[in-house]
Amino acid sequence: MNPMTRLKALPKPLKIVLWVLLALFAYALPLLELPFITTDRADFGGVLFVVTMYALVALGLNIVVGYAGLLDLGYVGFYAIGAYTAAILTSFHASWPLLLAIPCAVVATTLAGILLGAPTLRVRGDYLAIVTLGFGEIIRLVAVNLEWLGDRRGISQIARPPSLGGEEGLFEIPHLYWGDGTVLLDTDDTTKFLEFGPVDQIPYYWLGLTVCILVIFADRLIKNSRVGRAWEATREDEDAAELMGVPTFKFKLLAFATGAFIGGLAGSLYASRQNFINPDSFLLLFSIMFLAAVVVGGQGNRWGVVVGAALVAYLPQRFRDFEDFRVLAFGVALVMLANFRPEGLLPPKRTVRAKQLEHELEELEEGTEGEEPARV
Repeated sequence: MNPMTRLKALPKPLKIVLWVLLALFAYALPLLELPFITTDRADFGGVLFVVTMYALVALGLNIVVGYAGLLDLGYVGFYAIGAYTAAILTSFHASWPLLLAIPCAVVATTLAGILLGAPTLRVRGDYLAIVTLGFGEIIRLVAVNLEWLGDRRGISQIARPPSLGGEEGLFEIPHLYWGDGTVLLDTDDTTKFLEFGPVDQIPYYWLGLTVCILVIFADRLIKNSRVGRAWEATREDEDAAELMGVPTFKFKLLAFATGAFIGGLAGSLYASRQNFINPDSFLLLFSIMFLAAVVVGGQGNRWGVVVGAALVAYLPQRFRDFEDFRVLAFGVALVMLANFRPEGLLPPKRTVRAKQLEHELEELEEGTEGEEPARV
């Protein structure tokens, strides 16, 4: 029995306890400062925040690519719309609080997803990929050339999340210090609980992680609903799904809008933490990295894409000592993955079952072919 099967066989209360412990460990991770995991040449809390943003974006893109089977190469466009909406409303043209600007940002990106998807989702495959690729670049070029959006200079002084307890925070949490064989509480190195300042990035990580957990819960509910089954039917065979009465265009548009919603949410959180954005923050490269996270983790599996996002965002920061070679190493790893595990690190169950069935059919066909000469 493999570990995943054993985990699924556990009683439900025990599984809940394990998930709670895992969540607590994730929240405590930047305070533990574990050797070999902490990034020496980059702020570990900041790296973990980037990991949560990649995970959030990967969850949104997984709905479009993994569930509905729509290839989107311009997802960074929704990320940019969310970030610019938050920046405009909190700094450049108004002084709204961030908590009021974020709902407006996600509404703006959802509308953008519907406006883009309505005319373009009638095309399929490579044509849709080209259209979305153009969308991502159009959004960036608009930001470059439109003075109302700050043009190349960008927008600064974007509002941060409200701190609890003022500048001192509610209380301070000490970090761990790993000495030579001893582990101590370092009272000189502390984090103010939910104090969103410019120096300590850990509260931003906690915020990003909380949003990720909420999105995972919502994703699970949608995937197990009628909507999730309609997306799966559309992805497997759109014509057959249409003949069976599934309004495929409607559900594809819903997938596009849902993905855009999550992308806008991630973009607004990113802008708030950065406190400054410009068009170079939303290059095409980010779309490729987001898609790589989904493909590496296993498109269609929410936990797979979270793992893929963590690897894509964390490993380049962890191995900064090999800065000149890290892109090459990343490319070699992708090529090896494409050849030896094309379905991703953690493929969904249906992919595993389909592969097993295909393997069994091949064995049956080989056995049948081997028996035919003996009959003659």
